[in-house]
Amino acid sequence: MRKLAPLTRRILFFALFLVVESADQINEFYPNERDSLLQLRDSVKSSVFDLHSHWTGPPCYKNQSKWAGIVCSDGHVIHLVLEGIQLIGSLPPTFLEQITFLKKLSFRNNFLYGPLPNLTGLVYLEFVFLSDNRFSGSIPEGYIELQNLTELELQGNDIEGSIPPFDQQNLIAFNVSSNKLEGPIPETPVLQRFPRSCYGNNSNLCGGVVGIPCPIPPKAPIPYISPPPPGEKKKNGLKVWSIALIAAAAALVPLSIMFILLGYFRRSKRKEIQGEHKEGNISTENVKKRRYWSESTEDPERTLELEFFDKDTSVFDMDDLLRASAEVLGKGKLSTTYKAILESGIVVAVKRLKEMNSLSKKEFTQQMQLLAKMRHENLVEMISFYFSKEEKLIVYEYVPYGDLFELLHENRGIGRQPLNWTARISIIKDVAKALNFLHQSLPSHKVPHGNIRSKNVLIEQDPQNKNYHSKLTDYGFLPLLPSKESSKKLAVGKSPEFCQGKKLTRKADIYCFGILLLEVITGKIPGELFSPENGVTNIVDDDLSEWVRTVVNNDWSTDILDMEILAQKEGYNEMLKLTELALQCTDEVPEKRPKMSEVFRRIEEIEVEQKRSC
Repeated sequence: MRKLAPLTRRILFFALFLVVESADQINEFYPNERDSLLQLRDSVKSSVFDLHSHWTGPPCYKNQSKWAGIVCSDGHVIHLVLEGIQLIGSLPPTFLEQITFLKKLSFRNNFLYGPLPNLTGLVYLEFVFLSDNRFSGSIPEGYIELQNLTELELQGNDIEGSIPPFDQQNLIAFNVSSNKLEGPIPETPVLQRFPRSCYGNNSNLCGGVVGIPCPIPPKAPIPYISPPPPGEKKKNGLKVWSIALIAAAAALVPLSIMFILLGYFRRSKRKEIQGEHKEGNISTENVKKRRYWSESTEDPERTLELEFFDKDTSVFDMDDLLRASAEVLGKGKLSTTYKAILESGIVVAVKRLKEMNSLSKKEFTQQMQLLAKMRHENLVEMISFYFSKEEKLIVYEYVPYGDLFELLHENRGIGRQPLNWTARISIIKDVAKALNFLHQSLPSHKVPHGNIRSKNVLIEQDPQNKNYHSKLTDYGFLPLLPSKESSKKLAVGKSPEFCQGKKLTRKADIYCFGILLLEVITGKIPGELFSPENGVTNIVDDDLSEWVRTVVNNDWSTDILDMEILAQKEGYNEMLKLTELALQCTDEVPEKRPKMSEVFRRIEEIEVEQKRSC
């Protein structure tokens, strides 16, 4: 065979080098992890999100991922998050075995069915969110071997069987409510520290956490002893009447124990009712205890039942609410809000109010009736309320898609679906429309809303066109607060006039709305830290408007714009016009701020210009 020429040898060597180099690059993608994810992709379907078009190529490249819901580190998949995209199907039984570096797994709010996924061997796993699906079967025993498990959410499924004895010290959040679990809750220190709401709506669970004593296992029956034949005597034998007495006594023993336990449980219940409420209990549970206790006390202003504003909506009562499963949606300075799922399937939001115990029934009822008349497509509807001296609840319609704060700020980074400029201006217009309605419909209120912030803008989504629809909540509470110190906890407590001790007017609402506009434009949280693209952490001034004003004065710099909308150059003019309006709304002098009707008109004009530019 002829020897290869030196140039030919070099070319072949270089080609071989490229092949090896290419193979090394392919190995960086860990094909086993990709194959596992493709098993998932081919096993589930979604009517709103096509995994086949979004999951192509390698899942990880240079520690980043173009696959929706995937986060990578060191070339490995560490997060798998597919929430609320209407996934239907059963998970492949072993598809997670090769994704050994997984830290977070979330399939919240889908339609997945079949057994829960096998997590054996995932030693780095910290967060498992499988709530609000249709999973069935039992909780795998292997879950108690996940030593780094920090949060586990399994609520809202069809899971059966008993709860395994979780005892991982890292476990700080745990919820198995609204399933079909049964038997005693294991008495491990970890499981005993979670509140009753984490186990609610499982009719066959028992134990001290849920306040239901577990049944005492029956004792073995006493064997029947046949009497001796007539005429036959047995030394030291028992007569028939003696045997009958022993049998009767044996039957009375378990009955006596049941009466003793029942008496003990009732005494414990009374002590629990008289004691202070634990922080972890849901509000409706506290109401149930007070209602039971106050039947023998003098409380002339106490309302025994829910009071409905519209009699046609009174399809449930307080007992239904007390039996409902509940989970905390959010905790604010003046209230805690719960999602309550009634046995009938009705879902409502229940707000437990704080710092209003000095109110009389008349004051509270009049204000609730006034606010309940505020019916508008962009206001969260009030359904009913509950009043006692120590407990005040408001029942609202439930808005399922979270709030504007979550849309703007949560889960930023790879895999996040950005909130584009068109959606932002649509949401802002809805808020302005609702606020304009309140300003026209509540002339008696100095500050008709009083608490405008992104967490109080709740979001709905049209299932057909996927457009966002927003609703304002927490309106009209300022007159119910007893002191300036309490009022300070509302959004108007950040307005210049409040800080200067001046009289509040509806222009304080305009100021808060202006801050909300700037939050939507900049993507920054007023008064908190943010992380720019270069990774450096800076502090935004406590007054976001001052920071924006300083930057804008330097030739209307686009540095203020959120990175998620910076690429939409065709919308720059509208973004800057909205910024100019926001700065007028946040003028330190209330008289220089525009009226809400003018603000709403100008936002409508900006939206029209936006649609033309698109």
